[in-house]
Amino acid sequence: MSAGKRGALIIFEGCDRSGKTTQSRLLVKHLKSKGLSVLAMNFPERSSSIGQVINSYLTNSKDLPDEVIHLMFSANRWEHMNQVKQQLLEGTTLVVDRYSYSGVAYSAAKGLDFDWCYAPERGLLKPDAVFYLRAPAADDLANRGQYGEERYEKVEFQGRVAKVFDKICSKEASYWHQLDASQSVDDLHAQVAGIAEELLPKVANQPIDKLS
Repeated sequence: MSAGKRGALIIFEGCDRSGKTTQSRLLVKHLKSKGLSVLAMNFPERSSSIGQVINSYLTNSKDLPDEVIHLMFSANRWEHMNQVKQQLLEGTTLVVDRYSYSGVAYSAAKGLDFDWCYAPERGLLKPDAVFYLRAPAADDLANRGQYGEERYEKVEFQGRVAKVFDKICSKEASYWHQLDASQSVDDLHAQVAGIAEELLPKVANQPIDKLS
């Protein structure tokens, strides 16, 4: 990439087992095959000390108040922001599995105030595109492998999470792409790859924005 051209910040969001991890991996592979500099990331980033606390919470070995775990998820994103920005400015596209919106959706689904949940995300880097993999029904998700192993994978709860994602999607429609997660893996990937390929040259010379 020529000097000054930045990478794109691309996020995958959706309920548990909606195919985010599969699709983000396929997109990374696809962009690399085009000779682009691309890096995969996911949040929570479980290797840091904050990430390790989150991991023990998610695997049900630690209990924390809802407000505390919400702020820890947010802090986990903040602690990686300088590194994320640096990568983007060096021309690397980042493909990220979950971001701020998951933090807001999961906490709001537990009954916390939406605006309170969103507040600590303000100032984080704003994605250039969010692929929202929307699953048709919770029952379909429950049939997918390993469902139910982590704390949040309960069908009724995932239904509440989906409603918050829908709300965010309608508010942020300018850069959110809602895709039907029940499609075949290949069809979904084709849609994602097409949107991503159009996006990269568009954002290359644009400043990096922040969530507000």
